Amino acid sequence: MAELVDAVPDVALAVYAHPDDPEVSCAGALAHWAQAGAEVHLVICSRGEKGSRDPDVDPDELAAIRADEVQAACRVMGLAGVEMLGYPDGEVENTVAMREQLVRTIRALRPSAVVCPDPTAVFFGSGYVNHHDHRNVGWATLDACAPAAASPLYFPTTGAAHQVGCVYLSGTLEADVWVDIGDVLDVKIAALGCHRTQVGDGAELVGELVRRRAEDAGRLAGVRYAEAYRRLVFGS
Repeated sequence: MAELVDAVPDVALAVYAHPDDPEVSCAGALAHWAQAGAEVHLVICSRGEKGSRDPDVDPDELAAIRADEVQAACRVMGLAGVEMLGYPDGEVENTVAMREQLVRTIRALRPSAVVCPDPTAVFFGSGYVNHHDHRNVGWATLDACAPAAASPLYFPTTGAAHQVGCVYLSGTLEADVWVDIGDVLDVKIAALGCHRTQVGDGAELVGELVRRRAEDAGRLAGVRYAEAYRRLVFGS
């Protein structure tokens, strides 16, 4: 029997690589939690300056536009705040410095739930390999949550230790919980539509794709629309 997540975290933190990743991956859950009263924050790790197939695009101008798109999407989702780490697109690594940044944020916000990419999901069928940055952000976030943020001797200058209660891994091949996003599907689509550099004039088609994927997940969960996750639960 598919398990629907009914609990709403008091504070949630999503950590993703590129400016439009959360909208694709978890905007439904984030918006649903925000509407239910949660304080929801977002970290975007890269500048997204390589997110274009046009060789004449200025990378710095693209990064600035995409940063504005992030802010617009966060307003649509009702998020409490966003932090842009500014790593070069395609060069995000699971380094000590990055883990320290994430631990600092976790200890400052003290989330009960963290959402990030599943780093173990590499091959999707025979036509897509999960992006280098997605995988490294997933591993860095997991390492920051367990054990670093909860262990006071890791990065002791970054604040008091904090144990994250659970992590929801998106883009997973081993989903075991689902979030009903029927009340916020239109919010998810609208938030993704804020990323005009990525969807261009195809917002309507992208919205239909999002709807179909949410329907597929919903069928597994016994609801109309859902997002699928692999959940990890940590002790206090």
